[in-house]
Amino acid sequence: MPGHLLTIEEYASLGGTDLGFTELMEGRVVTSPGSGRRHDMAACLLAGQLERQLPLELAFVLGTDLDLRLAPRGEPGFARRPDLLVVERAATARVDDLLRADDVVVVVEIAAAGSRRTDYQVKHDEYADAGIPHYWIVDITEPVSLVACGRAGESGYRDAPAVTGVFTTDVPFPVKIDLAALLP
Repeated sequence: MPGHLLTIEEYASLGGTDLGFTELMEGRVVTSPGSGRRHDMAACLLAGQLERQLPLELAFVLGTDLDLRLAPRGEPGFARRPDLLVVERAATARVDDLLRADDVVVVVEIAAAGSRRTDYQVKHDEYADAGIPHYWIVDITEPVSLVACGRAGESGYRDAPAVTGVFTTDVPFPVKIDLAALLP
């Protein structure tokens, strides 16, 4: 690893790691272990439900780096690797750089034992600061629940109460998710 705080461009040029995945927090590379089979299956099962319901102009992407654009170009950057993103389909055609916060319609994190504080607090604030309009936190502790967070102007997100059973919304697109079906 370089001996200085990384820009988003330097981070993108690092490539993958054999130790799990990395994220960039204020220029510092943070390594995270794999999330586990139950977590990964929940993300895939959610993607399967979304795929059948997404409008044609949107696409989902699993586990890819996202430039939060919280720092000016050339400054120490911020990149997260959300469990699932719903993005403008046109953004998936770009292969030369990371997906950007302004490409994202919904960011989804699957909360698990080792990530609850990060998902409910740290990433919650970062995604809001990045201007991502919708953040869904799926907690796979039984019963599976989903907290839908939506932009509330400059004050960050307004969080809806946790939903169990079936999550239904029309914002930002009509969708119905059977939360219990996210567990194998």
